[in-house]
Amino acid sequence: MKPQLAQQAKTVGDVAPGPFASFVRFVVCGGGIGVLSSGAVALLAGTMPWAVANAVITVASTVLCTELHALFTFGTGKRAGWRQHWQSAGSATAAYAVTSLAVLILHLVQSSPGMLTEQVVYLSASGLAGIGRFLVLRLFVFAGVRDGGQDRDRAFVRKAAAARRRVVPVPTRLPNRVLTPAAFAVGS
Repeated sequence: MKPQLAQQAKTVGDVAPGPFASFVRFVVCGGGIGVLSSGAVALLAGTMPWAVANAVITVASTVLCTELHALFTFGTGKRAGWRQHWQSAGSATAAYAVTSLAVLILHLVQSSPGMLTEQVVYLSASGLAGIGRFLVLRLFVFAGVRDGGQDRDRAFVRKAAAARRRVVPVPTRLPNRVLTPAAFAVGS
């Protein structure tokens, strides 16, 4: 059995980042990968349908971003597990739907938009979907592991300390003399 200290996750800088720092890290990691992904989608769209290219790039970028978010953005200090990958994939599926719908609407409104227009629409939709993803990842996917279980450990320690304070010591031996009713008599 592993000692308790070996099971605790180390956070980046020993402290999980706050909401603002997490958002900045999310924008840097997710936004950087998103910009690279947008170029990759545009390149792949020349060889396959745009929706398929978007799906392929979305899967690859989601796996990469989930790892980066686990290690860096939300400061878990460890790689993402299967649960986090599946939950992140769910939020990425919603983001895929938003970006695909935005580009589909663009193509319905304008039959052959230029690459720049398509990129502006795609990146705008990605930005809105990204804000939604940040909230889902921060509040649900990485919320329980962000502190490395420290909140759970602190609660256990608090409960144990409270239980120790309530314990009344029991004498281990009886007094040497036995009290009789005569011992209580006044003046004895």
